[in-house]
Amino acid sequence: MHRGLTQRQTLSLLDDAATVRKLEFNLRRNTELDHTDAIDAAARDFVYADCRDVYWNPEDYSLLWGTPLWEQATPAQRVVLNQLYWVAYYAQIVSAEIATIFLNQVSAAGLYALEDFRLVCDNLDLESRQERAHINAFKTLGEAVEYELFGERLFTYPMRSLFDHTMIYADTTAARNFWRRLQIRGFMLIASGNAFLASQYLLIRGLRTLNGKLVQHQLSRHYLDLDEAARATAPIPSRINYYHFMDESFHFNTSRVVGLEVPRSIAPPSRFERWVVDRAVRGCQDDHANASVVVNGIFWYDPAALPTIYKLFRSKVFGMDRGEALAMLDACFGRESEGLHAALRTQATAADSYAAFVEPVNWLAADNRDMRHMKRNSAARYLANNRTALQRFRPA
Repeated sequence: MHRGLTQRQTLSLLDDAATVRKLEFNLRRNTELDHTDAIDAAARDFVYADCRDVYWNPEDYSLLWGTPLWEQATPAQRVVLNQLYWVAYYAQIVSAEIATIFLNQVSAAGLYALEDFRLVCDNLDLESRQERAHINAFKTLGEAVEYELFGERLFTYPMRSLFDHTMIYADTTAARNFWRRLQIRGFMLIASGNAFLASQYLLIRGLRTLNGKLVQHQLSRHYLDLDEAARATAPIPSRINYYHFMDESFHFNTSRVVGLEVPRSIAPPSRFERWVVDRAVRGCQDDHANASVVVNGIFWYDPAALPTIYKLFRSKVFGMDRGEALAMLDACFGRESEGLHAALRTQATAADSYAAFVEPVNWLAADNRDMRHMKRNSAARYLANNRTALQRFRPA
């Protein structure tokens, strides 16, 4: 931009030298350390038989870890539960990253309408390309594993759009889903022509991915802590844990800088724009208000997962009859366990981290700044919801 010519805006990102340096550094390092080729190669090379007998994650990152099922499982069954954590966790990440691809473009459209925002858009373009590689790898591996183990899907699903509920197992209804789809369409329409809301999508993205950053760091250590010789023979899913964490670290940096610092270069928000962001933050709280013993680190509403877990118990991996499967559901979901308390600690840590993340946004509503909705969770609330659902559960 020639600074001597009059422009439509009085503020410029180029006047915020510190933010520009952060964005330039993030783009340069993400480009240099881009793991797209490595993830694509890993997905092509994956053969389940090559790594079906080993853990892919740290032991406590296993499906239903710390529940009676885990305590009673054989060593071979525990290996499968560890691998199914990988499948289920990344099935949820696929859903989130599909939404990210769409909304990155909405955000870029809203910001590119102003002068000097190409740097932000270039970061988002690279990230969307990386997300497509992530999705392909997660789907390729997850579907291959479930086909080998069950001959059908449990946690994976065909490709979907962002208008499906982002949370795979959610406390929702058909009416709520309809309203949610309308809200997404409305936000996309407005934000594509509104620079402030376009930037604040990255604030919401940062919130929604902050817990993932913490969990994925732990998953990556299963590969990162190996010596060089051991890394060469590490299971491909463990390598993907590391590759994905590295990419997502740069994505989180983008979210933080654009969501919290770039708004200094945009006109102050109107009351309506603040209201929209407050609603989006509350939506994040709603989606992350639950703890899950199925996948510690993903905020699923476990009553909605009961049919899938029942199917797992009846599968050849565990071989339970109907009565045994129902009894195990009651033991895992209707009673306190080490797994439940671990999941509640994860969810509480997430709530505290989210509150710290939005602390600079002093105009947010108090319940959003404090993450009060998320912090209402408890073992008693979790068990009451599950026990009600268990009483109503009538499998075929």
